[in-house]
Amino acid sequence: MNLFSKIATALVASMVLALPVVAQTYEEGTHYKRLDNPVPVRQPSKIEVAEVFSYACGHCFNFEPLLQKWKQDMPQDVNFVQLHVKWDRTTENLARALYTAKALGVMDKVHTPLFRALHVERKRLQTQEQLADFFAQHGVDREAFNKTFNSFGITSQLKQGESKIAGARISGTPSLIVDGRYVIDPSASVDHETMLKVADYLVEQIREERGG
Repeated sequence: MNLFSKIATALVASMVLALPVVAQTYEEGTHYKRLDNPVPVRQPSKIEVAEVFSYACGHCFNFEPLLQKWKQDMPQDVNFVQLHVKWDRTTENLARALYTAKALGVMDKVHTPLFRALHVERKRLQTQEQLADFFAQHGVDREAFNKTFNSFGITSQLKQGESKIAGARISGTPSLIVDGRYVIDPSASVDHETMLKVADYLVEQIREERGG
């Protein structure tokens, strides 16, 4: 390579490096929707990302590994919460199981195993008794489980979750509610990985709004 060629190559390289990095943007109505009436968030001082899911949902099971990876790098100003849908008696019991696990501090013991039991091992976990057996198999006291499962506190969480899901007009799972104002649903334009990228995009927009 002669001197002229070396200089030309260096100039081209410097021009490429100087090009601005264009951040990915997402459009309202295509990648997410804005709620006309925002729903309440648990910690207004933080930016809430709420997952609406069901243990019985196969798409939620497939979404879970991506979500767990995303949570590992979650900024401190983001508060992640989970809301379980209540479509029928089975999903009501699974919702109670989620809130019971959180109340007893045993999510690390039962959350992933419960997904696997339903979608890999094909176990029937529909009733309180079946769920009590499952929790007991994972080291959770059966009496504590049953007492918490039917408690006023769990019933209140279930009703609050139902109200929030209805207010956000959620019709399928998994979905994400960001800051109580935006909903991200899977679609032809939004796969599971994109859902989390859109959530990050909205979090950044909200952070800028707040002057963070």
